[in-house]
Amino acid sequence: MPQEQSLPPELFLDLDRSGPVPLYHQVASRLESAIRDESLPPGAKLENEIALAQRLGLSRPTIRRAIQDLVDKGLLVRRRGIGTQVVQGKVTRNVELTSLYEDLSRQGQEPDTIVLDSEESNATSTIAETLGVELGSPVLHLKRLRRSNGIPLAILDNVLPADFLDLDLDELTRHGLYQLLRARGVTMRVAKQRIGARAASGMEAELLDMDQGEPVLTMTRTAFDSSGRAVEYGTHCYRPDLYSFEITLVER
Repeated sequence: MPQEQSLPPELFLDLDRSGPVPLYHQVASRLESAIRDESLPPGAKLENEIALAQRLGLSRPTIRRAIQDLVDKGLLVRRRGIGTQVVQGKVTRNVELTSLYEDLSRQGQEPDTIVLDSEESNATSTIAETLGVELGSPVLHLKRLRRSNGIPLAILDNVLPADFLDLDLDELTRHGLYQLLRARGVTMRVAKQRIGARAASGMEAELLDMDQGEPVLTMTRTAFDSSGRAVEYGTHCYRPDLYSFEITLVER
């Protein structure tokens, strides 16, 4: 568990307690500077609001609002049972045909995966139509929790056709799904994707270390290989304080 880190005393020496700039804004600005110059490094745990308020001689609501400002900016994150931490680094993902595992690795983060469920099931009408397989035919249903530097980031729910029923689950804990598919000779060529948002369910909130009903980003994707065959259907949800999509728009 991260150790609580006291803020440098000199950080707040020049607070103007009688000027026009609100104190919460001054505290938030100084905390933001400390985070950006890594005086407060990624993953650092802040002392609790009461202790910080007492040490600075400020009210708890002032400290709470300053911290909330930085939570809203994606610089701090509140984690149940742990406290307030500096974000490890928000993942900004270009909307292109890559896996989350690959995106995290490219950004210098340390992804790991917990396989929550893996089962052979029969294709429902929706799955059969999406993957282009017979109704009731065997498919592999996977559910995984993807973490970045030990912090839960996304729940990945995937369905694959029968060709992949023998997929090695141990390998899934160490590599991304697309890496394993490529290793089996699959050439990912194109995907249909939809991005949205909704409230987290109780199970999702627990896995992602959120409160039930908080918003999650969602992505639904069907990926096709070079022959045009659907090889994967995924429905994923992400913590919005740690994750975002980036899209480049070009005038036609």
